[in-house]
Amino acid sequence: MRKNSIKNIRINEEVYRELANLIRSGEIKDPRINPLTSVLAVEVAPDLKTCKAYISVLGDDEARKSTYQGLKSAEGFIKRELARRINLRNTPSITFIMDNSIEYGVNMTKLIEDVNKSDDESER
Repeated sequence: MRKNSIKNIRINEEVYRELANLIRSGEIKDPRINPLTSVLAVEVAPDLKTCKAYISVLGDDEARKSTYQGLKSAEGFIKRELARRINLRNTPSITFIMDNSIEYGVNMTKLIEDVNKSDDESER
């Protein structure tokens, strides 16, 4: 199976949906996982052995680290739940990758608003 085949895209979407539901619903009982955790993207390898899950946490560095540790310790539970919910030949091993793109976007929006506000004040 090729990386960008329709089958691989469908598998990526299904794993993304189920992983997001697992994290959002609170089924993972680890208190280290921040409630403002988002799954941004999932890339399942064509051989279905591995999976990269891009995770974003809204909060400080300590919240990111503790959420990462909580997700890392819950890998076995997450893999078992994915195997139960998704009918795949192999259930992929998940590697969590922290992504700061949401926080970066919020900061850029704030900077743009600050520049616009200062331009409005200077025009008066």
